[in-house]
Amino acid sequence: MGTRVRGWRWRPNPLRRRCDVVEAWTALVVAVLLCVGAPLTGLVIGRQAFDTARGAAAEQRAERHRVRAEVTEQAPAAIPNATGAKQPAYWVGVRWTEPGERERTGKARVPAGTRPGDHTHVWLDDAGRVVGAPADSTAIWQQALAVGGCATGGAATVVLAGRFVVRRVALRHRMAEWEREWARTGPEWGRRWA
Repeated sequence: MGTRVRGWRWRPNPLRRRCDVVEAWTALVVAVLLCVGAPLTGLVIGRQAFDTARGAAAEQRAERHRVRAEVTEQAPAAIPNATGAKQPAYWVGVRWTEPGERERTGKARVPAGTRPGDHTHVWLDDAGRVVGAPADSTAIWQQALAVGGCATGGAATVVLAGRFVVRRVALRHRMAEWEREWARTGPEWGRRWA
């Protein structure tokens, strides 16, 4: 049974080859990049995504305004559940009146079980069309974390793919060196035992 010697690629050794040293340094660089580089990449990209999403939300809040509306249609009933999970929202008809304008109608998302006559809020753009609410802080954080996590995973994938390529090239070089060595020493072994 053989024992594994740790760090043999770093020690001076007549059996150590250049490809062994390259592979050892590559392993060290990969470890640093996976432990420091990939998370740092995710942090930087996530921060940029957070700033971008926060700016977009501020733009949306500047372009949209909220009005109180009255529900005109019955939303489907709430679905009973034992876990208290969030109920789905449904598109139903609503009507509202903005100051100085005539009554208008449209569709808005309301919680399940909303009845006609209940009140809700709708968001309108500058043209008076019903639009979604601007992103809140939770949505901004979720987007930033998702983008940062994907960037971290992407960076780690690139590092591991690079490690795979270096390892394949090192293996190819190692096999070529062994082939050359065997071509040089093989005939001597055959003569001794013949």
